[in-house]
Amino acid sequence: MGTGAVRGTRLGTTSYESDAGVDFATRLMTTYDCAAGHATTLPFAEEAEIPYDWECATCGLPAKLRDGVEPERKPEKPVRTHWDMLLERRTLAELEEVLEERLDVLREMRGEEIRRSA
Repeated sequence: MGTGAVRGTRLGTTSYESDAGVDFATRLMTTYDCAAGHATTLPFAEEAEIPYDWECATCGLPAKLRDGVEPERKPEKPVRTHWDMLLERRTLAELEEVLEERLDVLREMRGEEIRRSA
């Protein structure tokens, strides 16, 4: 083995770049207040769209922008369930008929006698 030491740098630990000559974006300090009384202060770029809601850094509750105007909320669409979509394609009578057909198939597989109601 050689006697010379291998010299190098570690990955991700040291940066040889400097902040000299870099113009940072002007920042606007915003404060959010939560229901528990905590205040969270965050820097945003002056050109950025500042959100009205933020998560409290202390307790995780929703926080609202201090001295901010609440934006107009869009109405939320109701969630369409599988049952709702099924009813868009078939009537209840058709669904009962399909159910009875499938139950007959299962009964045949079990070897049960098929009983039909007249």
